[in-house]
Amino acid sequence: MADAVKADENVQSLKNLAHRLRILSIDATNKCNSGHPTSCSSMAEIVSVLFFNEMRYKLSEPRDPASDRFILSKGHSAPILYAAWAEAGLFPVSDLDNLRKLDSDLEGHPTPRLNFIDVATGSLGQGLGVAAGMAYVGKYLDNADFRTYCLIGDGESAEGSIWEALNFASYYKLDNLVAIFDVNRLGQSDPTSLAHDMDTYKNRLESFGFHALVIDGHDVQALLSAFQEAKLTKGKPTAIIAKTFKGKYFPEIEDTEGWHGKPLGERGPAAIEAIKKLVTDFDFKPVPAAPSEAKLHPVDAANIKLSEPPAYKVGDKVATRVAYGTALVKLNSDRVVALDCDVKNSTYSEKLRKINKLRHIECFICEQNMVGVGVGVGCRGRTIPFCSTFATFFTRAYDQIRMGAISQSNLNFVGSHAGVSIGEDGPSQMGLEDIALFRTIPNCTVFYPSDAVSAERAVELAAQLPDMCFIRTSRPNTAVLYDNAELFEVGKAKVVKKSEDDKVLVIGACVTLEEALVAFDKLAGEGIHIRVMDPFTIKPIDAAGILANARECAGKIITVEDHYPEGGLGEAVLSAVAECPDIIVKKLAVPRIPRSGPPADLMDLYGISARSIVDAVKSMI
Repeated sequence: MADAVKADENVQSLKNLAHRLRILSIDATNKCNSGHPTSCSSMAEIVSVLFFNEMRYKLSEPRDPASDRFILSKGHSAPILYAAWAEAGLFPVSDLDNLRKLDSDLEGHPTPRLNFIDVATGSLGQGLGVAAGMAYVGKYLDNADFRTYCLIGDGESAEGSIWEALNFASYYKLDNLVAIFDVNRLGQSDPTSLAHDMDTYKNRLESFGFHALVIDGHDVQALLSAFQEAKLTKGKPTAIIAKTFKGKYFPEIEDTEGWHGKPLGERGPAAIEAIKKLVTDFDFKPVPAAPSEAKLHPVDAANIKLSEPPAYKVGDKVATRVAYGTALVKLNSDRVVALDCDVKNSTYSEKLRKINKLRHIECFICEQNMVGVGVGVGCRGRTIPFCSTFATFFTRAYDQIRMGAISQSNLNFVGSHAGVSIGEDGPSQMGLEDIALFRTIPNCTVFYPSDAVSAERAVELAAQLPDMCFIRTSRPNTAVLYDNAELFEVGKAKVVKKSEDDKVLVIGACVTLEEALVAFDKLAGEGIHIRVMDPFTIKPIDAAGILANARECAGKIITVEDHYPEGGLGEAVLSAVAECPDIIVKKLAVPRIPRSGPPADLMDLYGISARSIVDAVKSMI
């Protein structure tokens, strides 16, 4: 009998707390005159039950690696998430008054500027992929009992990235993952496509291999029972499909169109008074569930190194994509993880899979989800993730990459099959805009190694860096240029050929650096001397090194790249010398959409071969 009374009291307390969270969301959005209080209200009971009954976490360490995870995929409902943490005691409730203010980290959508947020959300449809990555680490790499919860809006559930994540979670049997769908019927401008068709939601999720539960999302007891059932479900992830109402308990606003993304304004006080009447106890102090006692230690990325140096002979022909796979295996940490999209035998990430299958995550042909999973895999210092595919296919995941940067992710990208040098496969397979893409990503280092030695060192440096990195690898075998003991640094170029009488500085990378070296020999035979530079990183570019060498070459630079003219190596160099009127830059790049053909013929046709470099040098001098 006593247990039943206690259970009833717990249910009522969680109801009261849900109403308090609603009131705080209304108040905070009214004070900043912006936000989404109606979207917050539909999920109030879900958040109340999660944060004060279900999840285990530490207020002293909100990102404790052993604690449960919560991803708010519908990031526009941030006010109620902030309110939950405030009610838990992480910071004063009065801080909610600073929502969306310039000097406050309580931003309109969550970002990891806050110590209780793992990833940025707000670009919809991405949270579940991240959550799946977290769950994968917990189940297969940490062997830990933390659980991952992802709250998804019904509107964003139309995104293909959600369905990619569902497929991934089911395939890997992530029974430590719970996807919660807040089905409040209304989108921003219209009702959602399924509205409250709960049977269709259930059928679709079951077809993806989820244990699917349809409940009343405002029924605390139903939520408690659903989360308990999820814990008992083994071998498959759980989806809780919660039927809710936007603006729940807001008079004349509940389940009404036209209130998305709007504070209640003058209707706020009346809504607050109506909700207060539903609260039976204003004075109780909510207590979070007991935290996990497990201990998990973050990866020490700074000490990750190649277990042995590169082992090549100068002049040998080795593709940089092959060296990438070799380096993955040699990194001295069992926390280095590779993700791929069914091209592992082309990117050579399969080398790691042959060593440890659990550390190689096959994402199949779902590049958007691979990036989301990669972000999740790296969260809370659990792993050093490397995502690889053909360079051009990262363009379809640009939004996930962009959000990964906002999430302060440590994700490393490796794009192979770059440029026309891949040959006969044709333009759909040629990465010709990848450098431009990654140069626009804040805090992202862009490596373009020119041989196998520098490729291995690029992988080593990327593993050590705390922010995002992109490594461009190539399909053709190229000559090893450097001794195995050569040192490489981010932002430091290498001068490969030079003399005291150089007329032009030629800057190329990998296949075009090889062409530049051929041009060097041809021009030298005619008594014309050029200096040849390997940039190693395109971002940051070695501005000081480029300027110093260019001034020793009569202020003349030629850049040559297997990339479109926009945003690549040439424009990185132009940016470096933009304020120097004594420097002239001529860009050689792929000027238009290419066609299929042999690599050497394509490079010559599109003006990035040795012949084109020779002609460009002669035109400048």
